[in-house]
Amino acid sequence: MRMKFLNTHIDNLTMSEAIQEIDKLIQDGKHSYVVTPNLDHIVLIENDELFKEIYDNADLVLADGKPLLWIAKRQGTPIKEKVSGSDLFPEMCKLAAKNGYKIYILGAAEGVADKAAENLIVKFNGLKIVGTYSPPIGFETDKTEVQKIVNKINESKADILAVALGSPKGEKFIYRIREKICVVLSISIGATIDFEAGNLKRAPKWMSNVGLEWLYRISQEPGRLIKRYWNDAVSIIPIIKKYGKKIK
Repeated sequence: MRMKFLNTHIDNLTMSEAIQEIDKLIQDGKHSYVVTPNLDHIVLIENDELFKEIYDNADLVLADGKPLLWIAKRQGTPIKEKVSGSDLFPEMCKLAAKNGYKIYILGAAEGVADKAAENLIVKFNGLKIVGTYSPPIGFETDKTEVQKIVNKINESKADILAVALGSPKGEKFIYRIREKICVVLSISIGATIDFEAGNLKRAPKWMSNVGLEWLYRISQEPGRLIKRYWNDAVSIIPIIKKYGKKIK
């Protein structure tokens, strides 16, 4: 069920329901893309017209982050479950292994996607990862490089494109090439590939369950994340006031 949420919308689904919807989108055969909004995405949507357009046209929008669930609950429109990209992608790999869907991984540092692919193939018997590529910095402004990437994806005959370029870069790149690629489903998965490669450790389950995964992430990447998380915490307040129902 799709519901209004602040400056965007959410498909209010559990993880298992989300996987069922993804399977339907793949079987439909038309190009679709999935986004997984967190607090940072909500803040970005407010001032980035292209990012908002991407969200408005997404085929599946799944809540990634406990803060979104807290806001929705306080406003009387609870979200069923947090469906983070880092939990969703392994479930997608499980689905792909079961149904024979092929995956292509774009992004992450040199060699990281290869290592992640090796680990995922061991974890999910029968999984087909048909290609990986780590593009050079600034590739998105190089028409030749972009076409090279499109060709690589299409030649792989992948069904699913997983993009690990960070946000909003990953979502914007998917949106830019969506009509040029032959895959039937694309998703931006952020740091998930680093988790699967073993480069970064995920927060303990109990921290994730109580909404403290952000604190664990800061301990791993303080230079990159402290400023972003502080900005998100400050910026979300006027967004709630602007779009949200009165919080009791």
